[in-house]
Amino acid sequence: MNEADCDVLVVGLGPGGGAAAGAAAGHGARVIALDKKRRVGEPVQCAEFIPMPLGRYVAGEPVLQQRISGMRSFLPSGAVKDSPFSGLMIDRAAFDQALAERARAAGAELRLQSRLESVDFRERVARVRQGGRRWEVGYRVLVAADGPMSKVAGLLGLPPQRVAHSRQYTVPLRRSLTETMVWLSPDYPGGYAWLFPRGSSANLGLGIDEAFGRNLKPPLDDLHRKLVAAGLVGPEILRRTGGAIPLGGMRGALVTGDVVLAGDAAGLTHPITGAGISAAVLSGEEAGRAAARWMAGECGALLEYEETVRELFGPAIERALRTRESLKWSWGTPAAATDEQQRRGWIAFEEYFAV
Repeated sequence: MNEADCDVLVVGLGPGGGAAAGAAAGHGARVIALDKKRRVGEPVQCAEFIPMPLGRYVAGEPVLQQRISGMRSFLPSGAVKDSPFSGLMIDRAAFDQALAERARAAGAELRLQSRLESVDFRERVARVRQGGRRWEVGYRVLVAADGPMSKVAGLLGLPPQRVAHSRQYTVPLRRSLTETMVWLSPDYPGGYAWLFPRGSSANLGLGIDEAFGRNLKPPLDDLHRKLVAAGLVGPEILRRTGGAIPLGGMRGALVTGDVVLAGDAAGLTHPITGAGISAAVLSGEEAGRAAARWMAGECGALLEYEETVRELFGPAIERALRTRESLKWSWGTPAAATDEQQRRGWIAFEEYFAV
């Protein structure tokens, strides 16, 4: 006998899972949401920028850190492109926690420190370990919002996603900034470096395609030293984090039977910029609504979810994948040190949209 039963089981309480749990519960479904962490959203593994349309999820402190109005893109030659780029810097942990609390307020049951161990997809039973005990939960729809290394996707037999590896420091900011900074360089093959201001501090990080290794500390330390010497940031490191960023594009199927993939688990992260919060929230909401509709007897609701998500994110992701494919020959070669090549691979330049 299962310890618990529900209509919709959500695995993962990042932005996709929190949004899915809230949407499903808000539409009348009995929801249980699992997360392996002790506290939702911690530790943070994110640059913490969201586009303006997600501002409706930001009520103010402690989520909102500051507003962003532009982006400065630095090319290998030192040339700089200034672009309008509005958005918000957030406290990512507080953002995820706020979504989870909305889900709880809508009626979802949240179970933390609960790690998914296995799923009997035929019987619709998930086996979970929580501390020293194991328990089972029956479900009718499972929403997998458990990140780029999705346990659910692995249990379904889906291949692992191609990723970039990232490393990030939070450092003191010595002067006020309202724009993000991005460095395009042969030192960051298949990726880039960034400085995202968040009030009196900033997130300084970089990502590199996994094919070029995982030792990101030397190039990040070098960039940090340069920015300290320029008087932009302080030498202290207030926080360290990092993680995998999926860049292989959407999975071949987002729905398998009664299992729905959302957010990073579905491969919705932008393969060039690494942006994924917006796609996670929007796909999570769509997944939660579709699950509730399916429970209410709309047999095509889950397949409509896949169609909707592909329409929303497919064109931008496909362009980014074409760009990565057209540039990958140059990574690790002298061509990667040219402005011309780097302009083709970054969203601030018109050459990017010609690919």
